[in-house]
Amino acid sequence: MKAVVKEKKGVGNIVYREVSEPVPGVGEIKVEVQAAGICGTDIHIYHDRFRYNPPVVLGHEFSGVVVEVGEGVKNFQIGDRVTAEAPARICGSCVYCRTGDYNLCSNRLGLGWGVNGCFAKYCVVEEKMAHKIPGNVSFKAGALCEPLACVIHGIELTGIRAGDVVVVAGPGPIGLLTLQAAKAEGARVIITGTSVDGERLQMAEQLGADYIINIEEKDLLNEVKSLTRGYGADVVLECSGNQASVNTCFEVIKKGGKYTQVGLFGKPITLDFEKVATKELKVTGVQSQKWTAWERALKLLEAGKIKLEPLVTGEYSMADWEAAFKAFESKQGLKTVMYPEP
Repeated sequence: MKAVVKEKKGVGNIVYREVSEPVPGVGEIKVEVQAAGICGTDIHIYHDRFRYNPPVVLGHEFSGVVVEVGEGVKNFQIGDRVTAEAPARICGSCVYCRTGDYNLCSNRLGLGWGVNGCFAKYCVVEEKMAHKIPGNVSFKAGALCEPLACVIHGIELTGIRAGDVVVVAGPGPIGLLTLQAAKAEGARVIITGTSVDGERLQMAEQLGADYIINIEEKDLLNEVKSLTRGYGADVVLECSGNQASVNTCFEVIKKGGKYTQVGLFGKPITLDFEKVATKELKVTGVQSQKWTAWERALKLLEAGKIKLEPLVTGEYSMADWEAAFKAFESKQGLKTVMYPEP
């Protein structure tokens, strides 16, 4: 079969070539990939800025159909529509694995960097990491379940109550997923962006944002205070991974508020962390996802509370992976999805 393979260390070194078709082992299922999303991690691997074990088939966001089951598989059968978690292999014995926080396992190997991923016609995943896709969810939408599960994990860690005023900073794909997840909790959501985010802010309006603020045209602090009787936002979810955004977020959050860092910076940043003390903020970070977030994400999708297909604005064949990567990296549209060749 053909696959997108990172062949060796260094910038680039990715080719679309023939590889051996995988065979499921004990407790594993073989999936025929129907759609696969590109993530920032894939771009980081291209630029040699993320750990990986070459040669490795890239990709960890996908949906597909079970075509073969390995020995001992009990919960899946041929024909099931599935997706899977990004932590492909975990040790199972560390304190994090034993307490259900396997996303923090130091020995985990991720799909698409530690073990072969989904940028191919077929991939193999462990049964315990697979999830069935609801019948009313398309394969295109199913390819975005993994980033949605990451967002839901962040929502679970944060804790949002109905009626909370929530600021979502950054209207990229993760920000738009976070917006929908916060709305599903009953929050009033303010989403922020700049003039270059015009189309993304329009999408935020379509997806139910209560307030949309272009921070180049309006003073965010004044706007938030006017909506909260001068107190500030109950919750801030920073999704842009931008230092200036963090500084602003620390200003607009109320005393005793909850701040969650969802976006990644890719480098150290400088900020006024003393505000965490003086405002008694509850600060949370988000790493990957785990089972509870997956189950909740899939239920929200089945209930129609969250929409994924509108976020897919670029579609390519895996043979055109270079064009797909360039479109994603240049922030053309929102999510980019690739499809295996027949």
